[in-house]
Amino acid sequence: MKVYTKTGDKGTTALIGGTRVAKNNVRLEAYGGVDELNSHLGMIRSYPIDEESVKQLIEIQNVLFVVGANLATDTAVSNMQKKLPCTDEDVAFLERAIDKMDEELPPLQYFVLPGGRPEVSACHIARTVCRRVERRIIDMSEEIEVEDIIVRYVNRLSDYLFVLGRKLAKDCGLEEVKWVPRN
Repeated sequence: MKVYTKTGDKGTTALIGGTRVAKNNVRLEAYGGVDELNSHLGMIRSYPIDEESVKQLIEIQNVLFVVGANLATDTAVSNMQKKLPCTDEDVAFLERAIDKMDEELPPLQYFVLPGGRPEVSACHIARTVCRRVERRIIDMSEEIEVEDIIVRYVNRLSDYLFVLGRKLAKDCGLEEVKWVPRN
């Protein structure tokens, strides 16, 4: 099987189910953003981070493939969403991971400036991409039905990425730089 099909040369692509849509369709903005986010998570895994975080990120990347497939499915002609559901357990997985990391971190009493080390910065970049993806999914939901669980999952994922950034900073011995507003 060749990587190139030439079927998209005129600016359209096929959804799961075969329906063709323009490549700038709101649906593609949503699931294309999920793909971009997944790549950022792969980048975070490339840094020397703890094994538990690597395992969590791999689990999340697998769920993001499910989310992308759900967003890419034309439900009028395919039941892929039923075969690959995003579930409450997927959200609970993120919440448990957040809670566990939070237990080891000092209470957050201020805004934190992103940065300090590449792996910490990568978490913050992924967090902002995740927030954009959430907005694109909400845009999509105004035109096409999107399951609420997908919005909840992506929302919780941005929280996870923020806390992961804080955890990785702590693991590296970095002191968080708090935002101090100008007076």
